[in-house]
Amino acid sequence: MTTVATNAPIIPVCPSLPRATLAFARRELREAVTSRWYPLYTIGFAILAMATSFMSLAGSGSLGFAGFGRTAAGLLNLVMLIVPLMAMTAGASSIAGERERGTLLYLRAQPVSPLEVLLGKFLGLSVALCASVCIGFGLSAAVLAWKAGGTGVGSFLMLVGLTCVLAVVMLSVGLLISVCTRKAGVATGVAVFTWLALVFMSDLGLMAGTIVFKLRVQELFTLAMLNPIQAFKMAVVTELNASLDVLGPAGAYASRQYGAALPWMLLGVLLAWGASCLSLAAVIFARRSPA
Repeated sequence: MTTVATNAPIIPVCPSLPRATLAFARRELREAVTSRWYPLYTIGFAILAMATSFMSLAGSGSLGFAGFGRTAAGLLNLVMLIVPLMAMTAGASSIAGERERGTLLYLRAQPVSPLEVLLGKFLGLSVALCASVCIGFGLSAAVLAWKAGGTGVGSFLMLVGLTCVLAVVMLSVGLLISVCTRKAGVATGVAVFTWLALVFMSDLGLMAGTIVFKLRVQELFTLAMLNPIQAFKMAVVTELNASLDVLGPAGAYASRQYGAALPWMLLGVLLAWGASCLSLAAVIFARRSPA
């Protein structure tokens, strides 16, 4: 009969990456939904989306695709302002808030890697943000279905999908800010400043740069592509089957130069922003002390 020593040390087994990541994602989703910012952003976005729908339908003068098209165009400007702010502030307060409260030391002391912690937070917040966006768009779609029927719903669904992509990309920017700061208030302030800079550079900054620096149309388009909010705007306008001439010389140049490949280029810009910011955040988070 074989005996086993009872005083053998117990070696903790590190859980697999998917299991640990999903555990952190569920924790982050639960904390996000029960936080103060989530209902505030969700209710605010839903109210503004429904108000935009009513105003678009009232101004269209007809039913059908006109209502959906006008609403999608009106919601575009709302999304460009609200969704990046929601995502960046949520991501900025995530890691920095854990570090400030001292709970990050406890999380990092567990048999999990920093990548698992970061990816779990990213996935949990992504689900929370996309749910918030879908609630607002869902109420807006209900208004449209009630007043204008279901014609042209494809363009509306396209806007919802691209908005979720924008939210996830801006969340990665917020997480990058969060891993670089120690205080949640500082991280939130940097996120708001970054949001203002991106929004300003989306339209007014490009116009001012063109006038001051005498930018050529190729240079203007390159600067527009480097801004994720501007790339999102051009992608939505393109998918709405509208002419990019409404965006000025850069839009007209992009339409002539790239044609059908332009939407994929713009989507690639958004995904590149998200992947690069999240990768850089993972590298910094792994090397930085949790204290």
